[in-house]
Amino acid sequence: MITSKGFNELRETVRYLDQVPFDVSRKTLYTAAELYEGFDPDSEETFSECFDSIVYQQYKTSGQHTSNVNELLARTLHDHRIHTALARFLKQHDPRCYVGVMGGHAMLRTDALYHDIAHLGHRLTRQGFVMLTGGGPGAMEAAHLGAWMAGYSATELDDALQMLEVAPSFRDKGWLSSAFKVIDKYPQDQFISLGIPTWVYGHEPSTPFATHIAKFFENSLREDNILTLAFGGIVYAPGSAGTLQEIFQEAVQDHYLSYGFASPMIFLGEHFWTEEIPVYPLLDHLMKTGRYKNLLLSLTDDVDAIVDTLTSFKDEKQEPCP
Repeated sequence: MITSKGFNELRETVRYLDQVPFDVSRKTLYTAAELYEGFDPDSEETFSECFDSIVYQQYKTSGQHTSNVNELLARTLHDHRIHTALARFLKQHDPRCYVGVMGGHAMLRTDALYHDIAHLGHRLTRQGFVMLTGGGPGAMEAAHLGAWMAGYSATELDDALQMLEVAPSFRDKGWLSSAFKVIDKYPQDQFISLGIPTWVYGHEPSTPFATHIAKFFENSLREDNILTLAFGGIVYAPGSAGTLQEIFQEAVQDHYLSYGFASPMIFLGEHFWTEEIPVYPLLDHLMKTGRYKNLLLSLTDDVDAIVDTLTSFKDEKQEPCP
């Protein structure tokens, strides 16, 4: 039998869940249009008024490690529904069709590697792969841009890249507006990609080029999903602490064959991964000495080589991506 105090607490919880700026019972993944509802590309200052910004501000005000049980419940319910929607989305393709791209959010749109990753996403998406990233700027955005432009030519992709160069960094004015201008010039509804961002890093805007966005409050859910869902392999572009964490987390999964098989770990940028941050020689040494097993490592500067590696791995199963 519920007490008067319990009833009042329950009523307060229901009231709280009704008042949070996000839907705790939503049934689908987000779209860029939903996240950026209220943003006017012709008025950059309206970014602070869009849905994504409002949720992030409420998240910061409530506190990342809030002790408010109603807030914790709201976030948990939201993330559970996103996780459920994500599971439905993933059933649409063979697991080896999901290819991850990990890399730094600070990579500029003017960088040669940004262009390489965009062309890689373009080619892989045209072959039926689904690009999967953390859904943020930099290397992540480049992969989604390529996927968005898969129905257009490589020359048109280069035009889109040039349009974005007016705001190289996500910190630059016009970063989001220029993306929406590309989307307006090159509309499409045929090709998909999946971004998995988090409000923990809400200061990094989610790329609007991802057609499906699983945005979580709990970063551990997000990190686990990114790495475990990219069964087709992961391309590691230059990055810093977050990318390094993802490398070793994936290495552990492959070592133990946690999901039945290991997937390719492809390092894009020979100088970076052998000289600046020499992770590749370390992993190679650990493999040769038996400390790690089952890792499918490769190191390259060549987009063609990456496409060949991922295609060969997918074809081992003899099931084409739809």
